[in-house]
Amino acid sequence: MSKPVSAITKLFAKLNELQHLFIIILSAYLIITSGWILIGRSLRTSASFWDLTHVYLGLITAIISFTFLLSNSLKGRWRQYFPWLRGDFSQIKKDIVGIYKGKIPIAGGSGLFSWIEGLGMLVFVGVGFTGVLWYCLQGTPDALLWRGYHIFLAKSFIGFIALHIVLAGLHLLDFIRD
Repeated sequence: MSKPVSAITKLFAKLNELQHLFIIILSAYLIITSGWILIGRSLRTSASFWDLTHVYLGLITAIISFTFLLSNSLKGRWRQYFPWLRGDFSQIKKDIVGIYKGKIPIAGGSGLFSWIEGLGMLVFVGVGFTGVLWYCLQGTPDALLWRGYHIFLAKSFIGFIALHIVLAGLHLLDFIRD
């Protein structure tokens, strides 16, 4: 007999399904409004609406980045996104050879697309981690150091998003061709 599913289990399952949507909405807001914020060593007492929303929505997004990485790593799924952790380079080699022959790499498995998605998740967690450290260390000399790391990783994440969109388009193109 199977156990009845509790309301909390159903809630977590639904939140897990919506993580990608939350990530898209929150990241888009944080990226679009990032040019409007003025935060240096610390959050000013007279911080603007944009500063406050960036900080607090950023903290929420940092938590989601970690739960997203975790949910994509459980039940052996880490092997798909991080095959290099177990020394498996076979699929990425096939994908790279295929690119030189004009073939689009396959989606899924432990190939190039999955490697890129795995690295994107790590960068996303890095953005959140550095943002949280910047927030926790505000007012100290180290705050500006973590701000610099945060900005660097945020720009890297923007690059990942652009690449992710291109790869999703290629995947759809490959799907349509078949």
